[in-house]
Amino acid sequence: MKTAQRLAYAVMEMPKEDAEEFAAAILNAKTQIHDCPICQNLTEQEVCAICANPKRDHTTVCVVEGPKDVAAIERTHEYHGVYHVLHGLISPLDGITAEHLRVAHLLERIQNEDIEELIMATNPSVEGEATAMYLSRLCKPLGVRVTRLAFGMPVGGVIEYTDEVTLFRALSNRSEM
Repeated sequence: MKTAQRLAYAVMEMPKEDAEEFAAAILNAKTQIHDCPICQNLTEQEVCAICANPKRDHTTVCVVEGPKDVAAIERTHEYHGVYHVLHGLISPLDGITAEHLRVAHLLERIQNEDIEELIMATNPSVEGEATAMYLSRLCKPLGVRVTRLAFGMPVGGVIEYTDEVTLFRALSNRSEM
């Protein structure tokens, strides 16, 4: 709400021409940006730049909740595979089932592409875990390796102030030094 208020005040302070350009840019984004037919990420092109890049590892697919997660992972410059965007998470309490997500598109990709590994990169919430487990059970029988991002203590975290679930994950996902 505060962001919307700040944006409204900023627009009111703009010269009329700038406000018109801003409004046109919003409308253009709404009409020009669509889901990539392969990964379901947002794009202006026919196919997004990641899916179109032959240098990416198309055998490894990172499954994420939304386009913002793709952007976050891309900022690391460490992942060189491709993505699949679900556009949500399974949440029975909110009436969101797998049919509401882009699961069918993912299954189609597994059947039609040479995918070796799915990396479940959903958040460690109840919904994120439920979605990752559902997809794992659905995709493993198709001969695809399914992995999960490791979760645990953040860099710079203090054990004393860390919640029990995060500490449990850190202990469970510990690695040899």
